[in-house]
Amino acid sequence: MLSRKQKHILLKFFSMFSVVRGYNVLIVVIAQYLTSVYILAHDKTVREVVLDVNLLMLVLASAATIAGGYIINNFYDSEKDLINRPQKSMLDKLVSQNTKLSFYFVLNFLAVIMASAVSFKAVLFFSIYIFAIWFYSHKLKKTPIIGNITSAILTITPFFAIFMYYKNFEHVIFVHATFLFLIVSMRELVKDLENIKGDLALNYKTIPIVYGEKSSKIMLTFLSAFTLIPSYLLIYRYQIGKMNYFFYLSTILLAVFLVLLFKSNTKTQYLILHNILKFIIVSGVFSILLIDVNLLLNKLVLL
Repeated sequence: MLSRKQKHILLKFFSMFSVVRGYNVLIVVIAQYLTSVYILAHDKTVREVVLDVNLLMLVLASAATIAGGYIINNFYDSEKDLINRPQKSMLDKLVSQNTKLSFYFVLNFLAVIMASAVSFKAVLFFSIYIFAIWFYSHKLKKTPIIGNITSAILTITPFFAIFMYYKNFEHVIFVHATFLFLIVSMRELVKDLENIKGDLALNYKTIPIVYGEKSSKIMLTFLSAFTLIPSYLLIYRYQIGKMNYFFYLSTILLAVFLVLLFKSNTKTQYLILHNILKFIIVSGVFSILLIDVNLLLNKLVLL
């Protein structure tokens, strides 16, 4: 049996894990490594990629920056989250705001230190990234359209760090990035619909509040239609192996998404839509393995 003190420490750990969205950070780390192995550094062995210390520093710097971003976002959204996510807010409040801010500065400091082990350009990149996340959380988040676009860009920014590291400028990379950007943009807009009650109470100028729910749904329809362009190119113009099944599945899920979208008007219904998009993003990360299954087996043998 755990003692009272041990239970208290465990609860605080889960509270901080909730604040930094540890599960999301882990997915980004996995995505960066899979992207490196299969797309950005496909000419290298798994051993070369996994044992690359510079890549490790960039991935860890990304993880620290993202975790810090979730903390500062949580700090500024604490009142809104009391309305939109009361249960999560109660868990998050087990760690004081001062502790969260201290952890935020430590994480950002560590990110810059790890980036400095790679190059000055990496330090500059993560310094700008850290500032951009703070500026978004403090100012831009309350601005319609600009806030959504900025959030989507910040979400895919960690991949640009390893993209610049490998200096791989193949067109297929930009097509993958476009698909991801569109799905993330949709998720951000759905989150605005999901959180409209708290945003309205605290005077956030989000797209649903400024332009209305109907206009938001029309925007989501257009964004969903635009995903067909990179999906078509990736399936029929580029060699992505069995990953084409992921894009077929995504098209089907987005069709289901659109059917449900125009029937949705409650927080629970929007949460279902949010989870559909989250599933597409997460499954997309692991479907990278399908680009070349034989290549995976061969690389594992080389280990």
